[in-house]
Amino acid sequence: MTITFAPESSTLLFDGVPLPRGLREDAHTMSWSTFTATYAPSAGPLRLRHWHCTDAGRGAARLGTRTFQATLALGDRVETATATATGPVAALTAMLYEHGVAVEMLRFHQLQSDDTIATFIHGTDGCRAEWAMGYSDDPTESALSAVIACANRLYPENG
Repeated sequence: MTITFAPESSTLLFDGVPLPRGLREDAHTMSWSTFTATYAPSAGPLRLRHWHCTDAGRGAARLGTRTFQATLALGDRVETATATATGPVAALTAMLYEHGVAVEMLRFHQLQSDDTIATFIHGTDGCRAEWAMGYSDDPTESALSAVIACANRLYPENG
């Protein structure tokens, strides 16, 4: 992943592209290590341990729904969750909601470098909003990581 600062300012860039507006303004004075510790925490009370589409062998349905299953760690509890949705992000947010964690996407951005996809999410629990980031070489894993990071930023005391 290539993260740099714009030469004329302290603006963080992802592979030469500025971060989404709002996030860029919040993080303009942060170092990359502070940025990732803040917006892409590697630990938290909510963790995604296993994820898969249970009907992945089915023919691709252009507008259909799929059933997804995940192992979620919610503090000390580890539970299996299942949701049927049009995509992985919708399924994960439905699973979290069923377990008392509301995360609604206000903004969603994915940026790709040569080897990494970074997903930036601005999410809300209905009372406050937070930015979060996930990254991976897979776009779905990147998005799911960003959802979990956002949930952890919104609910840091969960557990």
